[in-house]
Amino acid sequence: MPDITWLNDFASVPSFPESSAPLNDAPLLDAYSQAVTSAVEKVAPAVVFIEVTQRVRRGPGAERDAHGSGSGFVFTPDGFILTNSHVVHGASKIAVSFADGRRFDARIVGDDPASDLAVIRIDAPGLAHARLGDSKLIRPGQLAIALGNPYGFQHTVTAGVVSALGRTLRSRSGRLMDDIIQTDAALNPGNSGGPLVASNGSVIGVNTATIMPAQGLCFAIGINTAKFVAAALIRDGRIRRSYIGLVGQTQPLSRAMRRYHSLEQEAGVLVISVEPNSPAERAGLRPRDLLITCENQPITGVDDLQRTLTESRINRRSQFTVIRATQKLTLEVVPEEAKERVQ
Repeated sequence: MPDITWLNDFASVPSFPESSAPLNDAPLLDAYSQAVTSAVEKVAPAVVFIEVTQRVRRGPGAERDAHGSGSGFVFTPDGFILTNSHVVHGASKIAVSFADGRRFDARIVGDDPASDLAVIRIDAPGLAHARLGDSKLIRPGQLAIALGNPYGFQHTVTAGVVSALGRTLRSRSGRLMDDIIQTDAALNPGNSGGPLVASNGSVIGVNTATIMPAQGLCFAIGINTAKFVAAALIRDGRIRRSYIGLVGQTQPLSRAMRRYHSLEQEAGVLVISVEPNSPAERAGLRPRDLLITCENQPITGVDDLQRTLTESRINRRSQFTVIRATQKLTLEVVPEEAKERVQ
């Protein structure tokens, strides 16, 4: 029988001389506290409590008011506020409150469920507003501070670190959201739409979700994504995306198919159905076709196809490579502007 050395075998643990100087963590703790309080002081005046009224149907011909709440933050001095789409989507009335007690009615400027972002506005000049940072500059392990109104407890602050970058989440519309920040700064229902802040007081993300009942698995939309979406919502009131008009699913490619067609990718998009009079139908796409590239860029699944169908492809001829039975075909598709639909 082999000899076993247990981890609690105290006889094998060497002794170390005790330090004569007591450990003093006070300067470190003071620096951490000062970093958090300084960031909060910069951003807190711009954070708002959002109260929403929605008309919901209880039955045939019967409606009632439903109430909800969330968070947001002012990002321009003339009253534009960034929040989550799921906080304000379908709202018939929106009210915004500041920490100092001021209260305003708000209106929706633009709402994009696919990115779970929305911009609302209040009529008030000269507002304190948050400074937007750059989510490309943040690193795992750095300080992250969340501000919001969890469960209606207004103007709550929690702190943690950036746990990971580049996560993806599925939005309520079904599209995949990229550039998601994972953090262990505690988030709860009501934090949605509030800012995630770096130690310098700049906003690095928009708090959006948490995994219940897990602890410390919280997520925020990267501020670079939020800046792009907010600019488009202010300009157009919506995000323009293209669509080709098909229902598809991610399909693994067999080894024989990959070898036969000299493919490096391991999956494509299997066409389940094609909408009548759609760009896909006009281009000749059929059920059972397998999409593998668009403009020579691999399409390895439905999420890749969604990422491909951006505003830039609207009314632009695009070459799609398709495998049909044993043939590899190139079809020219002209995507159209999507009309509030999931790709």
